[in-house]
Amino acid sequence: MKVAVVDINGKKTGRNVELSDAIFAIEPNDHAIYLDVKQHLANKRQGTHKAKERADISGSTRKIKKQKGTGTARAGSIKSPIFRGGGRAFGPRPRNYSFKLNKGLKKLARLSALSIKAKEENIVVLEKFSFDTPKTKEFTSILKALELENKKSLFVLDESNKNVYLSSRNLKNVNVLKGSQLNTYEVLNTSKIVISEACLEEIESNFSK
Repeated sequence: MKVAVVDINGKKTGRNVELSDAIFAIEPNDHAIYLDVKQHLANKRQGTHKAKERADISGSTRKIKKQKGTGTARAGSIKSPIFRGGGRAFGPRPRNYSFKLNKGLKKLARLSALSIKAKEENIVVLEKFSFDTPKTKEFTSILKALELENKKSLFVLDESNKNVYLSSRNLKNVNVLKGSQLNTYEVLNTSKIVISEACLEEIESNFSK
């Protein structure tokens, strides 16, 4: 698949690049995508939720009434969940939500996501660019030139450029990643993927391993 290379003004440079069919034109695997996105979101969960159960409540453990004959529910102490201020029954406890996925499956999911975007013609190849100083206004002008001003966009660069990252940080619909940080969730959670021309080789190299 051939894609035209554009500059930061949104104009075609007259050059084309060939997107590898092994990366951008495979048959997408929906289940692999589902598992990879599920793992990504699960890994982001803190899992620090905690409710006080009856063992965590301060108070007397004296049995407050006899077991039978009162016509009300049994209660071992004032800390019972049936009373206001008592401990919660089966409340949430801190836990780790992360789970393991095989490398092959994660790779398949990423390739599937990229292939979906390529099929939808939502991949833009951009000439290499950088900023000498952080300038959000300059980054906004690039978005406007690429007609991405009101769309979610993902910029994938070949190297970490602090000034480009800082220029985009205040823009809520823009995300900037290095090629090595590319993941299924970020690819699918965007309208357009803008890949720097130099980054294509890095992506092909990473996925050929």
